[in-house]
Amino acid sequence: MLSFVYDLQNITRMYHPQVPLDVDSVFWQDCKRLGCKENVLPLLQVMTNHLKALREKWNSYKYRFVPWIAVNLRKNERTLRRVKDSSQDKLVPDEEVAASLLTLFRDLFKNDLRRQRAVLHLLPDSSRTAYQSPHSNADSLKRSNRHFDPCEVMLDSFGFCIERKSSSLQSAGTGVFVAMGMVPKGTTVAMYPGTVYQRYEPVFFQSICNPFLFRCIDGILIDGNDKGLSKIVHRSCSGRDRLGPFRLNDITWLTANPENPLAVGQYVNNCSNEKAPNVCYQEFDVQDKFPLELRQYLPNVNYQHDTHLPLRCVVLVALRDIHSGEELFSNYYTIVH
Repeated sequence: MLSFVYDLQNITRMYHPQVPLDVDSVFWQDCKRLGCKENVLPLLQVMTNHLKALREKWNSYKYRFVPWIAVNLRKNERTLRRVKDSSQDKLVPDEEVAASLLTLFRDLFKNDLRRQRAVLHLLPDSSRTAYQSPHSNADSLKRSNRHFDPCEVMLDSFGFCIERKSSSLQSAGTGVFVAMGMVPKGTTVAMYPGTVYQRYEPVFFQSICNPFLFRCIDGILIDGNDKGLSKIVHRSCSGRDRLGPFRLNDITWLTANPENPLAVGQYVNNCSNEKAPNVCYQEFDVQDKFPLELRQYLPNVNYQHDTHLPLRCVVLVALRDIHSGEELFSNYYTIVH
């Protein structure tokens, strides 16, 4: 049954009717050895060849959300995103994405020094001085008597901030909007949080009735569900990876008030015939040189603790200038030719 489900996950189009039989195939010989009737063998062989052909067809597709694909097999050109090659799936270089994240994360850290004292004490003198210098703390001093507001920090850092609220699409639930400011084209707008599963890791029970399962082009899955079993797994993995006062990832995205204001990408809705996409997904691997004290704002964690694997993150990048009050829409379905 599991192998059959695996085959179904790699099938998307109607089969090609003219698939030749291979009477010398291993499958054919195994069926004979097991005593299958000869009049059944051609049918079994045709079915096997069809599955193989369908799988080859499907390999040219990159689907984003596994449950969404299961109920949306009809092709709608308006809601498809096409790229000529997997290497062209990235709108901006990884270096620009990393620079954007580091800018915001540093500002978040500077504006929350009261809670970062234990971490700050363990940093090298150069890093501690940079965070505590009067010039870098000019804005944080203004907020010293106010509650720490990540969205306010994001507005100062990026010139815009985003928020979750009811979608403008009927029956779409929660959506993500630009609350203030303007998002320039090519800017990192949000991050897709969640537990990262390699292709060989178990995710069956977490995927049941889960509309937040994101599939990367290489088969890696990110579970962005903030409820139920998915929430428990993410909290457990995050606690496992902690190094003393250093938190290596963020769990506050599971709450209504995330410390990383970008970590709401799982609520970005799919585009429609009326609402064109204004953001796209871009995969990003966190490098080892990423500052240890800033990893606490990364909303992703590997399911298994493996220091040899980079942490996979997914960001949403603006396809055009997006103005205040606009809702973010993406393509859940991308075709790679």
